[in-house]
Amino acid sequence: MSHFLDRLKFLSRVTSTYADGHGAVVNEDRKWEDGYRTRWQHDKVVRSTHGVNCTGSCSWKVYVKNGLITWETQQTDYPRTRPDLPNHEPRGCPRGASYSWYVYSAQRVKYPMIRGRLMAMWREARQTMDPIAAWAWISQDPERAARYKSVRGLGGFVRADWATATEIIAAANAFTVKQYGPDRVIGFSPIPAMSMVSYAAGARYLSLLGGACLSFYDWYCDLPPASPQTWGEQTDVPESADWYNATYLMVWGSNVPQTRTPDAHFYTEVRYKGTKTVAVSSDYGEMVKFGDIWLAPKQGTDAALAMAMGHVVLKEFHVGGKSAYFRDYLKQYTDMPMLVRLREQDGTLVPDHFLRASHLDGSLGESRHAEWKTLLIDDASGEVTAPNGSIGFRWTPGDDTAGRWNLELRDSQDGKTIDPRLSLLGHEDTVAEVGFPYFGGEHDALLRRRVPVRRLTLADGSTALVATVYDLQLANYGVDQGLGGPNVAASFDDDVPYTPAWQEKHTTVPARLVTQVAREFAENAHRTQGKSMVIVGAALNHWYHNDMIYRGIINLLMMCGCIGKSGGGWAHYVGQEKLRPQFGWAPLAFGLDWSRPPRQMNGTSFFYNHTSQWRHEKLAVDEILAPTADKARYAGLSLLDLNAKSERMGWLPSAPQLGANPLDVVDAAERAGQDPVAYTVDQLKSGALQFACDDPDNPANFPRNMFVWRSNILGSSGKGHEYFLKYLLGTQNAVFSDERDAIRPSEVNVRPAAEGKLDLLTVLDFRMSTTCLYGDIVLPTATWYEKDDLNTSDMHPFIHPLSEAVQPLWESKTDWEIYKAIAEKFSEIGGPYLGTRKDLVCTPLLHDTPGELGQPFEPRDWKHGECDLIPGKTAPSMTVVERNYADLYKKFTSVGPLLDKLGNGGKGIGWDTRHEVAELGHLTQTVTAPGVSYGRPRLETAIDAAEMILTFAPETNGHVAVKAWEALSKITGRPHAHLALGREHDKIRFRDVQAQPRKIISAPTWSGLESEEVSYNAGYTNVHELIPWRTLTGRQQFYQDHRWMLDFGEGACVYKPAIDTRTVAPMLGRKPNGNPELVLNWITPHQKWGIHSTYSDNLRMLTLSRGGPHVWISEAEARANGIRDNDWVEVFNVNGTLTARVVVSQRVPQGMCLMYHAQEKIVNVPGAEMSGMRGGIHNSVTRAVTKPTHMIGGYAQLAYGFNYYGTVGSNRDEFVILRKMNKVDWMDTPLPQSAQEEGAPR
Repeated sequence: MSHFLDRLKFLSRVTSTYADGHGAVVNEDRKWEDGYRTRWQHDKVVRSTHGVNCTGSCSWKVYVKNGLITWETQQTDYPRTRPDLPNHEPRGCPRGASYSWYVYSAQRVKYPMIRGRLMAMWREARQTMDPIAAWAWISQDPERAARYKSVRGLGGFVRADWATATEIIAAANAFTVKQYGPDRVIGFSPIPAMSMVSYAAGARYLSLLGGACLSFYDWYCDLPPASPQTWGEQTDVPESADWYNATYLMVWGSNVPQTRTPDAHFYTEVRYKGTKTVAVSSDYGEMVKFGDIWLAPKQGTDAALAMAMGHVVLKEFHVGGKSAYFRDYLKQYTDMPMLVRLREQDGTLVPDHFLRASHLDGSLGESRHAEWKTLLIDDASGEVTAPNGSIGFRWTPGDDTAGRWNLELRDSQDGKTIDPRLSLLGHEDTVAEVGFPYFGGEHDALLRRRVPVRRLTLADGSTALVATVYDLQLANYGVDQGLGGPNVAASFDDDVPYTPAWQEKHTTVPARLVTQVAREFAENAHRTQGKSMVIVGAALNHWYHNDMIYRGIINLLMMCGCIGKSGGGWAHYVGQEKLRPQFGWAPLAFGLDWSRPPRQMNGTSFFYNHTSQWRHEKLAVDEILAPTADKARYAGLSLLDLNAKSERMGWLPSAPQLGANPLDVVDAAERAGQDPVAYTVDQLKSGALQFACDDPDNPANFPRNMFVWRSNILGSSGKGHEYFLKYLLGTQNAVFSDERDAIRPSEVNVRPAAEGKLDLLTVLDFRMSTTCLYGDIVLPTATWYEKDDLNTSDMHPFIHPLSEAVQPLWESKTDWEIYKAIAEKFSEIGGPYLGTRKDLVCTPLLHDTPGELGQPFEPRDWKHGECDLIPGKTAPSMTVVERNYADLYKKFTSVGPLLDKLGNGGKGIGWDTRHEVAELGHLTQTVTAPGVSYGRPRLETAIDAAEMILTFAPETNGHVAVKAWEALSKITGRPHAHLALGREHDKIRFRDVQAQPRKIISAPTWSGLESEEVSYNAGYTNVHELIPWRTLTGRQQFYQDHRWMLDFGEGACVYKPAIDTRTVAPMLGRKPNGNPELVLNWITPHQKWGIHSTYSDNLRMLTLSRGGPHVWISEAEARANGIRDNDWVEVFNVNGTLTARVVVSQRVPQGMCLMYHAQEKIVNVPGAEMSGMRGGIHNSVTRAVTKPTHMIGGYAQLAYGFNYYGTVGSNRDEFVILRKMNKVDWMDTPLPQSAQEEGAPR
């Protein structure tokens, strides 16, 4: 109406006209114009970023007006690169630009929330009981426990206050510690680099408690096992700027423009200076349009493609003698010259262990660790020699062999220069027929190929045949050295594994293109000395045999001399894994300043075990064994049996660890008057005590309390989602699999299936995610614009902050403040209840410690009487840790004395830190309250915690960097401190990074340099500083000689097709709806409209995308099955079911169903016809399947480390059934009156 009146009164407001009446001067209020004038006004701009596990790690300007966050834009003040490189900025993407929507959205968790049924019982119990008794009354009664567990995920939260929430958590933790053990309290949080202090808050609480922190990089399957296998390094890769230095660039299974958006410009710009780019992708991804050549292998066959390229390079550039550079590189930096023994298996010679110094007379003069020193032949003298650098030289402090762990080409005994002999051809004693396993199916399972060998006399007087790794690799690749034979190729057109013609049958990629690309790649590397690079990602690493795919590509790079060369090498980007100030952060996160060691658990094995996915295992061990294996060793064993064997032998960690409370074990030892470790060993050997892994469904061995923070495991990474719901949480699920059809373990005790193992699930988040919906207590955290923290990535060399632009809104708190409050409440409640206890902590044989020198040859299991139980050698290390639970809060908020007494370090080196402790005390002030923390540096705030990280990390404190390099020099015998001397006096503080991102300092934590002359490239210091790789040989390894690697056919890289998960056949036609059922391979890449599950519920991203879950299929298959674009479909198999709309596209090949991962089931998800319940997520149709070769430990580089090595959660081998839905049921009708009880399922 007001608008109508304004129109009527318009002429009455005219006071005069001008321009012949075309203009008018009016009398009106013009304050409305201020809205436009002040639209972009703001009171302050604060630097922050998004802690979202995105490799972008982009710095943003957050604008604040009248105390409200209004918008964000990209920062543009990164330190400049050198003149010949593009700058890193501007960094950002549409997803990050939408984050401010979350801050005030309805998705925000504003107050502590507790499941209604749990809260009602808690209030009832607290009327007459103390907190711990109240928790016991609820959780230990099966009926009361089921009352709240059975409705997890079905709503029914009530608002609570912080005092109640922290009281329940503290009481549950204290009761669990005393009743079951501290290792039954578990925490899961991923990727510390995205918000280091926030991760450290929960991990510090758990570690001081004695709880177990779960790894994540392996569980996500972002960990590439091939990297530890080859280099002894978790993941170290070039910064994205180094792409610009490449002169030949392959992008293989990494959709750079979509998933590495801030860095994609380096990929697109390098083409303008002449770099050739090749895209390798099964579907037409966004990176393909930037490629000069597109290779489109059938999904999962990439290893065949890589092996064929390797065949071309070996034949033309090595045997053909085209490149002296390649041969020299192999001699010094790889294991190619090392000698390997041959053994007879079923009448055929097969490759065995590396020849070691201990095999020869007098151990070649090597007095220490001779069984860990590998050998080669000096070409000048023809003598067998032990060169510097193998792992046996690493762990010899203080003796006359110290300082020989380096890559100088010298004899370790006399220091004379040597020239490693690559091939025995022309120097052989005989030519042997050697068997190599083949898994492709259309050729013999054992390929016999001719290899030149020498015959050596061993220390015991027997003789053995040996060959070089180089000669074995040529034979494995089917390359003829002129020795002939039936299984080697005369040309690239022969159908012989692994020629270009052979691979075409498996990959469908034309052989001529493979030959062309391999030649160009190698020719470029030869001419530029290594500037050929391969960018790789999750598309390859999420397959069961991911290490075979990656090793095929890595082998290609090594044989072309690309690793450690700027502009060359292996560039794997999946997840924000690079925690640059790692060893400043570790003492904070794991409480190493107060007690050592912490409990850390391999996430994949934990979830495989405790979500009972092993109960539905269809993959038999003998299916994946090589024909060269002694199958009697594995008779009757399941994957779970092998995992349990690995845990009790100390290869993998276990959580819980023992079948009894570790606090009670120490008490029993002291009552018996025995040393706790000796007592535990006796009890284990007698069978009176077991490892928990041998009886996983004993209620005493359940995980009882679990914290999830900075994670949405049930909406993102939880492979086997429905099994989580059924077994771990005990709630509504869509598991169709029948465990009676599965493989039954023979060594692990199998009890009736248990459901609802977890007593308390506490979730911290700023938004109501899928995981929050299944939590028992949900705590509101601050958003990334409401807290102070640190952030780094592998894509750029800078460290920068998250900053508090506004104070945490509503009743939210930062992660640091939340765990500090829980710690305070726990000390108040649990201190008097628990007192001071001694805890027996079991630790696996860790990489980068002397424990990696475990059993050097045959792995023997003490449980079967094959060897004695020796902690730290044939079983986990065992340590007694004293815990005063009343002091937990004081320890949480202060820096402990172990950094004064023991110093700090990592990756096998250590240094004194007393100076840094004092320095931090001046910076954060010291504790004045009496008690255990009196006089220690304070950790009251998140900024205090950040300052601790920055003070102790060599990457951010130049003085520490110099000390770290000097410590390394004592082992290598070579000077390295010069790499940091130029920045010795640099000290990066938190306020510094708030002012501008800061470039970190070169440190021995990493294998590249932070320099203005050279871009960061992994392996650079190994090649240029002659620092060994942390492997058995000290070199990059083509060959893996652990018995399990050999038995599973992976001593050398081979092609292995996808495994058969057997999840489709039982469901075909099981519940027909009249529409055709289409069987497709299930592919779940990273999405365009979200970073993992974050932003997938953001209105701005939902508007730009399809606005809910969707899957992609090919046009041809859609047409054949009567499916049109945007139809609703159901996707299912025995693991579960999901519903989504379909995108019909030419970019997707037939046989594939593609669903971008982590599309949560909280937005636009209707009911599923198969289950009658609401549809699931992308992981509802997956199940984790573990791989035995990832369970190996205590064997040089094949040793466990937190997120370094271990079983991984692969999911790409899965197949599903897709069909059009008949009826879309939104399940939004009111419940019947009889079912309107709180939380009742529909």
